[in-house]
Amino acid sequence: MISFDLMAPLMFGGLVVFLLLGYPVAFSLAANGLLFGLIGILHGNIEVALLQALPERVLGIMANSTLLAIPFFTFMGLVLERSGMAEDLLDTVGQLFGTVRGGIAYAVVFVGALLAATTGVVAASVLAMGLISLPVMMRYGYANWLSSGVIAASGTLAQIIPPSLVLIVLADQMGASVGDFYQGALIPGLALAGLYGVWVAIVSLVKPAAAPGCPPEARTLFGAKLVAKVFTAMIPPLVLIFLVLGTIFLGVATPTEGGAMGASGAIIMALAKRKLSFTVLKQAIESTAMMTSFVMFILVGSTVFSLVFRGMDGDLWVEHLLTSVPGGPLGFLIVVNVMIFLLAFFLDYFEIAFIMVPLLAPVAQKLGIDLVWFGVLLAVNMQTSFLHPPFGFALFYLRSVAPKSVRTSEIYWGAIPFVGIQILMVAAVIAFPGMVTGNISAAAGALKGSGAEELRQQIEGGSKPQAPGTEDTGAELERLLKGK
Repeated sequence: MISFDLMAPLMFGGLVVFLLLGYPVAFSLAANGLLFGLIGILHGNIEVALLQALPERVLGIMANSTLLAIPFFTFMGLVLERSGMAEDLLDTVGQLFGTVRGGIAYAVVFVGALLAATTGVVAASVLAMGLISLPVMMRYGYANWLSSGVIAASGTLAQIIPPSLVLIVLADQMGASVGDFYQGALIPGLALAGLYGVWVAIVSLVKPAAAPGCPPEARTLFGAKLVAKVFTAMIPPLVLIFLVLGTIFLGVATPTEGGAMGASGAIIMALAKRKLSFTVLKQAIESTAMMTSFVMFILVGSTVFSLVFRGMDGDLWVEHLLTSVPGGPLGFLIVVNVMIFLLAFFLDYFEIAFIMVPLLAPVAQKLGIDLVWFGVLLAVNMQTSFLHPPFGFALFYLRSVAPKSVRTSEIYWGAIPFVGIQILMVAAVIAFPGMVTGNISAAAGALKGSGAEELRQQIEGGSKPQAPGTEDTGAELERLLKGK
């Protein structure tokens, strides 16, 4: 007979074992939930009727209109990536920077931010810039570690700058508004891009040979021709950004509607460039279906896990662990961010969002922390999962398109300074919550002031979105079955 108090820790440990054995995350979550659900029923810890809430929860996932934004934004990004927009932008911005030392690296950061605001897909951004800009940077004498680092890091801006897919998932898991998440993440995302540019400037000053300027003969456009090139290459994506994000921020469209308009705009842009073919459309649709299926399977698996985990008071166990951390909200934030940073070595951002966020969000809400601010903070932290050597996905994407002369160790070393910058941004968001909340509507709440001493006052009084699971009848069924 297993003690009821031990069931939740054993269940969490079982999930860790499944993941370490290399099983897919979606099936590990579902199998672990069903296994411990059966064990709990056999030991009389939970009732069979608890699992009756499972079909309703799965149907609720399928009917969730917010998640429709994921295929829309994925499709938009893939179509734009195949329409040659990245190539046009890199060439145009490179011409603008001319012979400035480190100019191509600045162009990569700028274009990375612009692609992030139009594609929202990290893989598309990293692969496009790796194929286009890396050979050029190598030809002009850039250090391999700087070239690979700035390309990988700039591509990961799609993780935090709206319309980021992970922000949609976090908003859904926290029961908050996607629009508020987009507004809250905008300033930290742009600030992160600015810090990348600062790092390039430091390198160009300290090690001029690592970031040389382009030779004068590389600049082929001047005057009216350059203006025309800038207009034709940059205006369409800027219009698309306003079409998608502007309408969401202004409250004219929901994120799902904005994603649909973005997908339509991407098709129009590809048609205008005469780059839309049946093959391109087929590849984009297939990749979108794969990405969406991946997300949905993980979400269904996490639902099975969380239902049984909560039935065994796992949420109370996690809450007790985290609320007993010394230091109050600040101690909680430090522990959580260290934990997320370490998990990012082994799990990608979707897996972290589906496994950890449902456990952390109720605790944050009980401590009086604004869930939108907390979600953006986690998103900035989870961005490091793309750059962590040796398992960072952005590093793998870049390695797949980089020439053999670029060593894997150079890609890893180039990424480390940008991981440090991302950690610095996590600290900045904690120290200055207004970076997030200052850009959100008054209904979502705003935090004022800064400093660790006033942290509790800063992160209280903000929006109090409904905690995950409190809105569905499955949670009510759990309480009734356990007499709570």
